Amino acid sequence: MRSTQQFSVTLPNDMAQMVKSKVSSGEYASESEVIRDGLRALQARDKALEAWLRTEVATTYDKLKADPSRALSVDQVRQHLADKRKRSASA
Repeated sequence: MRSTQQFSVTLPNDMAQMVKSKVSSGEYASESEVIRDGLRALQARDKALEAWLRTEVATTYDKLKADPSRALSVDQVRQHLADKRKRSASA
């Protein structure tokens, strides 16, 4: 059984040009190598996101569910964001 599969992929012109540039610069040996590297990066990002959701987000949710008084109201969040924007604008 083959360990690879062949696909036909249609890319927007700007992405196709980027793939060609990566190959012509010598950074990659083939278009397939560029696409594989991009898919590996996507896979790594997805794994990191999943880990973050399982650890930090789930933990924070569990803490909030156990003690709802820790939550901020919508007005408090809006005020916090407005204050943060003001600080950024004046910096």
